[in-house]
Amino acid sequence: MVYIGYFNIVESKDIINSPYNPRLDSMADRVVRGSILDKDGNVLASTETAEDGSEYRSYPYGSLYAHVVGYSSQGKSGLESTENFELLTSNAFFLEKLSNEFRDEKNIGDNVVTTLDTSLQQASYNALGDNKGAVVILEPTTGKILTMLSKPDFDPNTVEQNWDALNSDPDSSLLNRAIQGQYAPGSTFKIVTALEYIREHADYDSYVYTCNGSITSDGATIPCAGGQVHGTVSLADSFAYSCNSSFCNIGLSLDISGYRDTAGDLLFNKALPGNDISPVKSSFSLDGNASSSERMMTAMGQGETQVSPYHMALITSAIANGGNLMRPYLVEQVTNYTGSIVREVSPDSYGSLMTSQEAAQLKSYMQNVTDYGTGSVFSGAGYSVAGKTGTAEYADGDSSKNHSWFVGFTDVDNPSLAICVIVEQSDGGTRAVDVAKEILDSYYYNQ
Repeated sequence: MVYIGYFNIVESKDIINSPYNPRLDSMADRVVRGSILDKDGNVLASTETAEDGSEYRSYPYGSLYAHVVGYSSQGKSGLESTENFELLTSNAFFLEKLSNEFRDEKNIGDNVVTTLDTSLQQASYNALGDNKGAVVILEPTTGKILTMLSKPDFDPNTVEQNWDALNSDPDSSLLNRAIQGQYAPGSTFKIVTALEYIREHADYDSYVYTCNGSITSDGATIPCAGGQVHGTVSLADSFAYSCNSSFCNIGLSLDISGYRDTAGDLLFNKALPGNDISPVKSSFSLDGNASSSERMMTAMGQGETQVSPYHMALITSAIANGGNLMRPYLVEQVTNYTGSIVREVSPDSYGSLMTSQEAAQLKSYMQNVTDYGTGSVFSGAGYSVAGKTGTAEYADGDSSKNHSWFVGFTDVDNPSLAICVIVEQSDGGTRAVDVAKEILDSYYYNQ
């Protein structure tokens, strides 16, 4: 009896929501699938009736929300999949449901109200343009996911007609790169390396290194970007200028066990929070047997480390929020079709990824990046930004083949947005930091 109670309260939704469960078909026979809405009530997905009386799913914004909202034909993806149970459940007034039963008519399913902000999603879509990549934007103080964008995209209205082409697409347009993409983090990983150095050295402010444009250890030579010579730099300057030589030097000195622990504290090799989505794990594989080359490459964000844009957005959000990560979520409310609230989600702390002092120090370093470092495109903007740029090579031995990263947060003293942008195969062209600036300019100047 205890197990039956547990099953019905805790596990029943997941079992019923399984695509292998035939009960879903019977639910769809008796309930008109509910709508998915953005935070302002704009309809992102709804059920319409064709002239022949058949039902079909409509996506008014087309490809704008293709990955995060998903599709509901040829299987299901995105919120159409994770919220399938809610959308096929009707919490209409019981007398209305009883009347529909007698008349053999369908009840109207519940609506899912998301945290998504269409103006930010559209700004991100426009800024990323024809580039492959992803954008994730969260509220650091609540964990609300305001934007989740992946490109290339597709039109969810025509998935059934274009299924064969989508399935064989060499660009993997069905893949939600924001949560399922795995990339070398490039210099954004210097956040993790800097944190470990701070933890190992109480006198980290005394760090000094002379950069000559490259560093060599055990026969392995790693240059700074473009062979730039940064001269004598502190830890703060090394971070601001994204000096590879300095961070490789740091990487050679770090305790590998502590480094792995710090990466673990920042959720590497762990299941990422996010009940409404299915993010992949990021990986940090450096161990005590690593060569000097592997240590240096890892410290500057290359090597074997893999991370998703979503994960980097979580780390950035935690720094913005004083070290505390708020549990990220996409669904704000579930309502019946008349708007009465059935279920509501409140902000909840996931836990501390670092101390408030560590977060404050990293925030200071990230401010330097935008004040005088590699993110100085934000200098003079009408809003404050702290961030970190990154360039990650994707072809061994060819530095011209690279992905471009930017992570950051706005309104630094009272953070309001945490953002992560990756531009695949930028190859020195479109920079993620410029994409981020276009998005944030649109948000702050067009409100």
